[in-house]
Amino acid sequence: MKLKIILPIFIGLIMLSCDSKITNEADYSPYLTTQIDQTQLLEDVEFWTNRIENSSSTYSYLISRANASTDVFNVTGDIDYLIKAEEDLLEANSIVKDSDAGLLKNIAANYISQHRFKDALVLLKKAEANGAKLNGTKKMLFDVHLELGNYIYAEAYLKDLKNTSSFDYLIRLSKLEDHKGNLDGAIENMEKAMAIAEDSNLKGMKLWSYTNIADFYGHAGDIDKSYAYYLKALELDPDNAYAKKGIAWIVYSHEKNPTEALNILNHITSYHNTPDYDLLKAEIAEFNDDLKLKAASLTNYQEAVKNELYGDMYNNYNVMVYSDDLLIPERALEIAMQEVENRPTPQSYDLLAWSYFKLGDIIEANQIIEEFVDGKTFEPAVLYHVAEIYKAAGKTEEVRPLKVELLASIYELGPTMVEKIKQL
Repeated sequence: MKLKIILPIFIGLIMLSCDSKITNEADYSPYLTTQIDQTQLLEDVEFWTNRIENSSSTYSYLISRANASTDVFNVTGDIDYLIKAEEDLLEANSIVKDSDAGLLKNIAANYISQHRFKDALVLLKKAEANGAKLNGTKKMLFDVHLELGNYIYAEAYLKDLKNTSSFDYLIRLSKLEDHKGNLDGAIENMEKAMAIAEDSNLKGMKLWSYTNIADFYGHAGDIDKSYAYYLKALELDPDNAYAKKGIAWIVYSHEKNPTEALNILNHITSYHNTPDYDLLKAEIAEFNDDLKLKAASLTNYQEAVKNELYGDMYNNYNVMVYSDDLLIPERALEIAMQEVENRPTPQSYDLLAWSYFKLGDIIEANQIIEEFVDGKTFEPAVLYHVAEIYKAAGKTEEVRPLKVELLASIYELGPTMVEKIKQL
């Protein structure tokens, strides 16, 4: 009975909290006027191309061109350059035949960007056997095992690396705590890492810690701090697309200002354009009842991911597009099965369960949730799927606490989810 009394009040508090304005256009508008000049980035690629073409010893030049191509990808999101980097790294590796642990890790990092985690693991195990710069290899092994759902191995590597004064250790400990659902612990360790980054005054470390702590503060509902740290990231790197996207989300999800959110996103995609931005635009368009923009954005997304160079990078998005937007659950199921094969994590199994749910197979969906998902991840989007599947399976008692948790996660889920959660 208490829950029935508290829930409407709780919903009201959530709605009230979302009305407050946090952002100020004057804070971030200077960062929306910059235009990325790719000339220098492309000249760097061309410089190393000339060196390769005019040298009989190309090993180091191939690695340098790969690094230059990776820089182009990081700034622009152009998948062609990530694949070009892979090709150069593989050619360099063919020269030294797996003997350079640093190069193996470089290729593994490229594969991680492509979401080819199993391929990355194979290379990292070779680098581990090589023995050179072993701590760096173990850090990457933690990262990959966590992505693959091999949590016992991930924790073992992290325990081996334990050093509470190490930035690299603390950010990984923070990531592990977040996976376990301990957001307070994740924030505490990220704050410690950020302090180390600021003491070191190294731009890359500070930028990484600012954007990640901003994410965590957002998850915790501390939107003021989240906004402040996205701005600090932009002070360091005015072109940082991730920080701008974070501000766009605050403007959209917290302040319910879809027009300004789209303005920010349109600026970002003028120089850094990846398919997921089209899905965010589609979501905002749906909230704004702009069916024309939603349709156009979904079409743009579908056209973009037809590029075979993306491989399986957008599998999780594709499952949701086919199941929820295009209403082709059979195709969603095919992709979800592939993603479970690639990454047998609770999140991947959630996609599989959701696909079965959308096909009307409640029994199979419920079984997958019970065995592989429930209690193993705390991501709000996954918890929403769990709640819907449990509701369909008649498990009312299990749905109630999930509903309360989901209402507390409205900011993270986005305002289009409010009515869906109310109806659980």
